[in-house]
Amino acid sequence: MLRVLAVDDEEHALSELAYLLRQDSRVEQVLTATDGVAALQDMVAMIGAGERLDCVFLDIRMPGLDGLDLARLIGAFPVPPKLVFVTAHDDRAVQAFELEAVDYLLKPLRPDRLAEAVRRLELATYGSATGDAGTEDVIPVELSGRTSFIPQHAVSYAEASGDYVRLHTAEGTHLVRMSLAALERRWAPLGFIRVHRSTLVSARHVTEMRFEEGRALLKVGETTLKVSRRHTRHVREQLVRQARPLPTPGPHP
Repeated sequence: MLRVLAVDDEEHALSELAYLLRQDSRVEQVLTATDGVAALQDMVAMIGAGERLDCVFLDIRMPGLDGLDLARLIGAFPVPPKLVFVTAHDDRAVQAFELEAVDYLLKPLRPDRLAEAVRRLELATYGSATGDAGTEDVIPVELSGRTSFIPQHAVSYAEASGDYVRLHTAEGTHLVRMSLAALERRWAPLGFIRVHRSTLVSARHVTEMRFEEGRALLKVGETTLKVSRRHTRHVREQLVRQARPLPTPGPHP
């Protein structure tokens, strides 16, 4: 079960969030703080006492230490808790996901949407051997002043591009400021597999695995992707486990 800290400078909003979280059977304990400084002090004290904290639910706009600044400090912890942002403003989603937030909730809170955030949090915290087909994730992408949300299921593969990741979908590609390692941590429980140091592939979009001249290749839509030698065995095992046995002409390297 999850132990969480809810942080909001608005007393009514904090009380509502804490109440809803305490109604969820997957949540063991809900602590609260009314500002960023108090939250940081509470977390430091918990770490010192060896207590576990799985997630911080953060308002963004707070006086003094705001939610984004607090999130950056939390990211420097030896074992940082997961982050879920809860805010009335929809213009900080990209920044939130750059900080590897599990979810981004808009006020007023909907109980079903909060329940979905807890489900994502539980998956991100404890993982799953097969993934959770009922859990969906989205990545915000900014283009021409607009924020679009790309669902995880629409992405067939992702490629590292400097400080960015290029997401490939049937409709085109989208560039997001995020490391491939961060995306892998986030989407590995949802069926994404590292096939190369610069490539992450969705198992559901793989239609073929074959070997040519001792190298493994994956067919993803109309694209053929190379699998590095060091990842070949893991990729094959994961594809068989998550989906189905795939045709693999030729001997295993």
